[in-house]
Amino acid sequence: MKSPIRVAVTGPAGQIGYALLFRIASGQMFGPDQPVILQLLEVPVEKAMKALEGVAMELDDCAFPLLQEMVLTSDPSVGFKNANWCCLVGAKPRGPGMERADLLKDNGKIFIEQGKVIDRVAADDCRVAVVGNPANTNAMIAASQAKRLSADRFTAMVRLDQNRAASQLAKKANVPVTAVSDVFIFGNHSPTMFSAFHLAKIQGKPASQVIGHQEWLRKEFQETVGKRGAAIIAARGSSSAASAANALVDHVHDLMTPGKVHSISVKSHGEYGFDPEVWAGMPVRTTTPGSYEVIKGLPLDEFAKERIAVTNKELVDEREMVKGML
Repeated sequence: MKSPIRVAVTGPAGQIGYALLFRIASGQMFGPDQPVILQLLEVPVEKAMKALEGVAMELDDCAFPLLQEMVLTSDPSVGFKNANWCCLVGAKPRGPGMERADLLKDNGKIFIEQGKVIDRVAADDCRVAVVGNPANTNAMIAASQAKRLSADRFTAMVRLDQNRAASQLAKKANVPVTAVSDVFIFGNHSPTMFSAFHLAKIQGKPASQVIGHQEWLRKEFQETVGKRGAAIIAARGSSSAASAANALVDHVHDLMTPGKVHSISVKSHGEYGFDPEVWAGMPVRTTTPGSYEVIKGLPLDEFAKERIAVTNKELVDEREMVKGML
């Protein structure tokens, strides 16, 4: 059997964490022959730590063969110690009447501290996947604190947008979701994201040709994907949890699988018109486990360029809001 890898998860007693941990322990994230040690970092609040104990009991009761050990802690130096992967799920949610700038600054303090500790105590091969929103900018903030770990080790999740887009295209075309490919997400994980329908394929044919409804692809499709989170909150009274956990499983799994083509948020170097230094969703190809290269040179029509300019502006504005922290 392989040596176990250490997986740190923040916010493990929350809804996303609860939906995620059993997927990791069962082997769905890292494979059916990869043992794991879960290092579960929760806030130092008695109620949260008590809830985490209950989650750990359930994990024990599942008797997962791959789950070799669990560490339950509220100390980041313990939670991130020697971690090979850090899944940063926990973040402060946006409350009623809260401005986005306030949310960015409140979460910025969390991700500054986590970035520093990860850089100090995590394993040399550590990779970081950020889920807590605003995920793109939180990844940028955490990476800004790292001196040992390079910026390409820090990614943020736009896979939920990719999965949502693939599902909507499949429904519109009345085909299985497996018939949809090359669904790429550009920009921020927010309503400004751009799902590049002009690059997508349905049963190997251009999605635009199969669907034949440009107005739907440009408007309703983009809005449905970009605002899906709000629609779910309106329907169930709380935010996406199982689908977000599933997207993180996909995000990490595909980053560990050479040859996979998928969308992640990475540090921009000016590709596709994004401002250098922001973390933007782009299509990548996994090269070796945990490493990737941005797929460059994909064609962009005027509509795509306009949409990317909008989401790029939002990312630049977010960076300006927190520049004093970087």
